[in-house]
Amino acid sequence: MKRYIVVFVLFILVMITHIDRVCVSASKEFIAGQLHLSDAAMGLIFSAWALGYAINQIPGGWLIDKVGPRAGLTVVVGLWSVMAILTGFAWSFTSLLVVRMALGMAEAGVFLGGARAIYNWLPPGERGRANGVLFSGSRISAAISLPLLAWMLARWPWRNSFLMLGAIGTVWTIFWLLWFRDRPAKPLDTITAASPVNGGLSRILRSGPMAFNMFQYFASNFTFFLCMSWMLPYLKREYRLGDSQAAAYAMIPLLVAATAQWSAGWLVDRLYHSHFRVWSRRLPGMLGFTLATVGMVALTRANAPALAVVYLSLAVFGAEMTLSPSWVFCADIAGANTGRVSGTMNMAGNIGSFISANAFPYLQRVTGSASAYFLIAAGLNAIAIVCWFHMRSIDERKATIAVAN
Repeated sequence: MKRYIVVFVLFILVMITHIDRVCVSASKEFIAGQLHLSDAAMGLIFSAWALGYAINQIPGGWLIDKVGPRAGLTVVVGLWSVMAILTGFAWSFTSLLVVRMALGMAEAGVFLGGARAIYNWLPPGERGRANGVLFSGSRISAAISLPLLAWMLARWPWRNSFLMLGAIGTVWTIFWLLWFRDRPAKPLDTITAASPVNGGLSRILRSGPMAFNMFQYFASNFTFFLCMSWMLPYLKREYRLGDSQAAAYAMIPLLVAATAQWSAGWLVDRLYHSHFRVWSRRLPGMLGFTLATVGMVALTRANAPALAVVYLSLAVFGAEMTLSPSWVFCADIAGANTGRVSGTMNMAGNIGSFISANAFPYLQRVTGSASAYFLIAAGLNAIAIVCWFHMRSIDERKATIAVAN
């Protein structure tokens, strides 16, 4: 029973940390107006978080694997809380850039700590749903936050939101340190687990499947990060929407993303317990990127906000379907190195986020529309389908024997 509580507590953490990402997007006009920042400068602010998040993935994974998820997440979330508070005190472009990058570096260990805690506490056949629940927390919090923040920002200074987030993060940190333990009292039965790649961490990171994994996660983040950065400003400007109307539209793809997490997590575990075990990671990934490709191409034809949201929701649903199998894939091939291998994958993904945050305004300015961005994202997603076909993490012979038994 406690393993499900562990997943729920991690779900709450993800919700807390992801409100921050939406808060910056929702506060864009207020921050830019007060600090006199252009769209290009705000693009750098958005991407500074992504860059900090990306470059600290491998060190963050090393920390989690070295000290365990209890101490690791205590440090990570404690630092994140401090940086969230400092965001509320930023006084210039430079100070905001530095704080956002530092916050991204602190937050880098959140999902890595969650992945290692899930590896320690749950058997292989339950990790798909657990990762799905974890990632759905980020999308649900983002969706709920959009209208809530629009309401708050109409009444209070934007700085107050970040001060509140830091305080909430501090409370979570104290609870985690006092309550959580790195492993359950009774060891897990891992007889039917996928076998980690032999040869240690270096061989895993240099393997072909890992290279495919990093590329497909780059493509997924490139597609999804639009929702966390430019989607709200894009809808307002492109379709001349008011703040509340744009926020209502923008929350729909994020809610859809949460359903994708649950669906993919369920599918991963369902296939794992069937005769299609060897496809339990690959099939959800391939299906997801197929939907993401179709949605992004269709976006180039959207001529109304409702239609744009429908197509974007399809693309986001597909991209989000790939997350749960991606993180389970890392646990399959990495074993005790799950934190570092997951961090390597997540680093590639957040380089995709960094490039996405800057590519969208650049391509829109150069070409006069967002279609170029949408088509590039579609192309990356199409290549990712091929990547997933080659990402084999479960030994077919052992899987056949396990299912037969």
